[in-house]
Amino acid sequence: MIIVHHLNNSRSQRVLWMLEELELPYQIVRYQREPTMLAPEALKKVHPLGKSPVLEDNGNIIAESGAIIEYLQETYDTESRLKPLSEQDKLQYRFWLHYAEGSLMPLLMMKLVFSRMGKAPVPWLLRPVGNMLGQGIQKAYLNKQILTHARFIEEHLGKTPWFAGQTFSAADIQMSFPLIALLARGGINDLPNLQAWMKNAQMRPAWQRAIQQGGPFDIPGD
Repeated sequence: MIIVHHLNNSRSQRVLWMLEELELPYQIVRYQREPTMLAPEALKKVHPLGKSPVLEDNGNIIAESGAIIEYLQETYDTESRLKPLSEQDKLQYRFWLHYAEGSLMPLLMMKLVFSRMGKAPVPWLLRPVGNMLGQGIQKAYLNKQILTHARFIEEHLGKTPWFAGQTFSAADIQMSFPLIALLARGGINDLPNLQAWMKNAQMRPAWQRAIQQGGPFDIPGD
């Protein structure tokens, strides 16, 4: 039995989605975030980094959602339903699979951190300075970078309905978490192609089953 160590409102939601797309049986071990939004210490008993998701399968313990998604596709997707067949689409598949966490998500994490520098747990005496610093960094650097990435994604999805071509793939699953974060934190409204992609993704039965299995899913905004 595949075991998913699942943290609420986290990247592990897309692992559940991947498993549902593959129609594989699995068991969920649930963890709740601390009030600080950090993962609980109990996850360190599963993997030294104490992060989620972590997948257990056939004696293997696998961390990092991208690695997990690749493992599941290579191990269980025997008909290549979630990986394109053409060489050009494979290039896009590989790019977006790694772009999600390598390029886009770090900016969105920085956005979240700097937007909260004027709030608890920052000591109240430092909050005015923290707020000014956070807002300044966002205005001078982060917002421009995020807009560049948002336009890049929007242009790509104007050419093709899914990230790796005309058909849905695991690259779409991997991109889902940063795209939800982008819509929540980016402050950019004019993204019709991205919004259409999101609507189509959320209409998939496997997405809906994954939400039912994983519980309420809400990525914090700024």
